[in-house]
Amino acid sequence: MNLLVIGYVWPEPASSAAGYRMLALLDGFRQHDWNVIFASPAEKSIHRADLPARGIDEQSIALNCSSFDAFLREAQPDVVLFDRFMMEEQFGWRVELHCPHALRVLDTEDLSCLRHARHAAAKLSGQVTTDVAPRLLFSDHAKREVAAILRSDLTLMISRAEIQLLTSAFQVDPSLLHYSPFMLQPVTPEQQAQLPQMDQRQHFIAIGNFRHAPNWDAVLWLQQAIWPLIRRQLPEAELHIYGAYPPPKATALDNPRQGFRVKGWAKSASEVMQQARVNLAPLRFGAGLKGKLVDALACGTPSVTTTVGAEGMADEQEAWPGPVADTPEAFAAAALELYRDPDQWRQSQQQGFRLHNRHFAFETHAEALMARLETLGRTLDQHRLNNFTGAMLRHHSMKSTQYMAQWIEAKNRHKTD
Repeated sequence: MNLLVIGYVWPEPASSAAGYRMLALLDGFRQHDWNVIFASPAEKSIHRADLPARGIDEQSIALNCSSFDAFLREAQPDVVLFDRFMMEEQFGWRVELHCPHALRVLDTEDLSCLRHARHAAAKLSGQVTTDVAPRLLFSDHAKREVAAILRSDLTLMISRAEIQLLTSAFQVDPSLLHYSPFMLQPVTPEQQAQLPQMDQRQHFIAIGNFRHAPNWDAVLWLQQAIWPLIRRQLPEAELHIYGAYPPPKATALDNPRQGFRVKGWAKSASEVMQQARVNLAPLRFGAGLKGKLVDALACGTPSVTTTVGAEGMADEQEAWPGPVADTPEAFAAAALELYRDPDQWRQSQQQGFRLHNRHFAFETHAEALMARLETLGRTLDQHRLNNFTGAMLRHHSMKSTQYMAQWIEAKNRHKTD
């Protein structure tokens, strides 16, 4: 099978959860002997993964340019995976025109319209926000994202909570959605035994790409409201904040006297996570699953998070293995107790290992995805007939996108003449 992935950015597994989740998806396809091309209009970043070393071809592509049409005709993919809805908007009509029989799969990473709605709500309230008013949820952003989901043959969803939202609030047919969370190798008993114990660890950690709005908001909430409460009780403790692409306004918050240390990019997130005693993730808004919490599970580092952070991380069979608190006072109290109590710390760690290995098993989710795509490939004609709303959206909106792209290309060509 030939797979073409059209990436919004080049995967950066050391910089973001989206980066290492994409890399896991690519590895899953390669392990099933698929030929994979990763194409992107983004500039190649210094932290990007070495895709050729994984047997994956790289291809730089241009927006609003017919050179992509020639590339498509030569590649002839059986499956095209759009990395986020913006790539489906930009390239979907070209894929349908030149490769009409190719499966069109959308990967959302998170339901970004939900993240944006919660962000708007959190700005108004200043509090942890999960439920949002319909006027914020049913936004123009949501219309674009849900339209891309309906136009696609299948959409990969990282969170069961977001599948529930799409099927209930937006009336999306479940046959268009597939649950595909983080796909990770298990933490073996031998690996667990080699991790530092509680008395070998010190300090708190918070980690997350600074370009991601929920992470920057969490840093500010820590600095302004939560960390002073913790530091008052543990004057020798420090909070080490890591993340890719720290802006000057973030590094300016570094305060050794207060133990509030902004460390910036970490070459190995697992290495710094293993040295910390407790992970803090005070997210007031967001969507999807939180890579920082999954990293902590694998490193045996118990976490304190909010309702937003814990959303989708567990299920009926396995509870979230740590405190959940939505106010600065409750969050600080939970962090202090977890930092000091060996029994609670070890219980949270062991429950975390079980959740990690059962909920995010690479083989389980890779096999399920391959089986879903194989079934869909055999029944594609009927599947598309059943999705008449998607066919209407492709007919109307994609024509307008096509003509706009062709107009931009002609305009750009005229400038160079």
